[in-house]
This record gives sequence, structure tokens and C-alpha cells, in this order.
Amino acid sequence: MLPSPMKPPGTYKLRYQRRSVEAAAFEDDLRRRPRGVRASSAAAADDFLARLTYSDQRAQRILDSLRDEIVGGGGSLRIRQIFETPREIYRLELELPEMGYQRTTLLDRDALEMLLEEEDVREAVETAQLGG
Repeated sequence: MLPSPMKPPGTYKLRYQRRSVEAAAFEDDLRRRPRGVRASSAAAADDFLARLTYSDQRAQRILDSLRDEIVGGGGSLRIRQIFETPREIYRLELELPEMGYQRTTLLDRDALEMLLEEEDVREAVETAQLGG
């Protein structure tokens, strides 16, 4: 058996994740519609609401995952603002050296405020800012 060639620096393997049933059904529906054919206004509204709901659910899953890692991780945490205009964007860096894990997530102001709504997350952020 021949050894596999080395990957060039800066390339990463992306982990495959299954799509949710709702997202798969939504994408299949969009693919089935012939190109150039417009959906009725009711169907277009349904499509828009489905996309909006899927987007909100995805954002909530990301925030829940971050919340769990911040509270249960005990690693180093850094939050800093990277853009002010046209929209406030924050970079959240979470590092868990015992697991060899580093996560970087970009959040807008609303998402950051939603993340900091829970008391235990705020305490973990304040502890990280104090260097404790």
C-alpha cells in the first residue's frame, strides 16, 4: 500500500454533518422547482418562512453549543470586537488545551447578548476577563 500524499499547509478536512430533515425537504423542494418558474405568493411566503425558521434554529443551536462549551470547558476565553460598522461583529475565541481544541466564532451584537443572557455564561466571561 502506498502512503497517502501529505496535505499542503493550510488545508483542513471538514467534518460531514447530516442535514436536518426540515432542511433536506426544503432544499429538495427548491431543486424540484423548474428554473425560471416562480412560486405562487403563498408558496413564496412559505419558502421564506421556512428559510427564516431554519436559520433561527441553526443560530440557536450554535449559541447553545457555545454556551455549553463556555460553562463546562474551563479553558481560556477571549471576546473582542472586530467590526463596528456597518454592523458590530465580535470574535469569540475558546481554547481548551487539555482537549487540543480551539474554536473561533463570529457573532453579531444580538447573538452575543443572547449568549450572555444566562448568569453562568456571564460569570465565565467575567472570570476569563479577570484572568482567573
